[in-house]
Amino acid sequence: MDHLILTINPGSTSTKIALFENEREVFKENLSHSQEVIESFDGLLEQIPMRRSAVIDTLKKHRYRLKDLAIIVGRGGLFPPIKTGGYKVNAKMLNMILNEEIPSHASNLGAVLAHEIASMAGDDIQAYIYDGESSGDLPEIATITGLKEVKRQGLCHVLNSRRIAFRYSESLEKRYEDMNLIIVHLGGGITMSVHEKGKIVDSLSDENGPYFSPERAGTLPSLDLIELCFSGKYTKEDMKRKIRGMGGLRDLIGTSDGREIVKRVESGDEFAIKAMKAQAYQIAKGIGQLTPVLKGDCDAIIFTGGLAYNQALIEDVKSYIAFMAPILVMPGEYEMEALAFGGLRILRGENVHEF
Repeated sequence: MDHLILTINPGSTSTKIALFENEREVFKENLSHSQEVIESFDGLLEQIPMRRSAVIDTLKKHRYRLKDLAIIVGRGGLFPPIKTGGYKVNAKMLNMILNEEIPSHASNLGAVLAHEIASMAGDDIQAYIYDGESSGDLPEIATITGLKEVKRQGLCHVLNSRRIAFRYSESLEKRYEDMNLIIVHLGGGITMSVHEKGKIVDSLSDENGPYFSPERAGTLPSLDLIELCFSGKYTKEDMKRKIRGMGGLRDLIGTSDGREIVKRVESGDEFAIKAMKAQAYQIAKGIGQLTPVLKGDCDAIIFTGGLAYNQALIEDVKSYIAFMAPILVMPGEYEMEALAFGGLRILRGENVHEF
């Protein structure tokens, strides 16, 4: 049976949407929202009507009706820890987002947009999220830190990482549930995840990995960070921006634009070269930090994301970790495909949970 699946992936200045007929992509569009438009709203939640209209207008442009859809799948947000797979959008989930009970992030809008558009489409159309940012199966031992008040939470690019894991497993004619993999997502933020027999059992996010990225500061020496926080120079919001958005390569060399960084390195900019060497060194350390989780039984380490196109960076990282496991590079992002394939599993009654 053919199913039309609408996927919605909100970002900070864009709303990516795609329509799939089963596994086949019908169309995909990146609906860009200018910085001026974004800044005209008081907050993230005020953007919902604008983004909703943009999605509906795009469907109309391609001559598809809401009632033609079988399911709408949105990107999952920064919820408390959940399982990988699908969750029907419900009142509890919406209240957490709309009452700002979870950290503000554009991905939170995926559930709201999917729900509102499904409501307009009719009672037969359901809204779901799939492979949310906080989903995984971390055992308790992986969540314990040196402070009772602080617990580790699995946060990574779950959508793209799991899709890459599925793609690689299928290329070998094996099941994802039979593979042990480390997936390294290289983008504006860098995350890593350990996939053991179909479950994400550990991960490193932008904040708890030993690496910086184009726009994230990464893990910093704790006492030095405390001194900065209480120096009187910065507000709480200033520090959040320094760590997420204004940190990493953007702070070190003044840009997070990959093309500009490559130009500087190729022109012989000594500090840009040092910064990229340091980034590769730290990425390798992050992979080394996760490798023991699999106790030496790792089928492959896979690099993905936009920065995986940077061959010089990949080769630098590989020079440190080549002895650990087979290494593959699968650059780019497959998030829309991941949402669509997740929608198909939901329609088949597979991998669905109660929120």
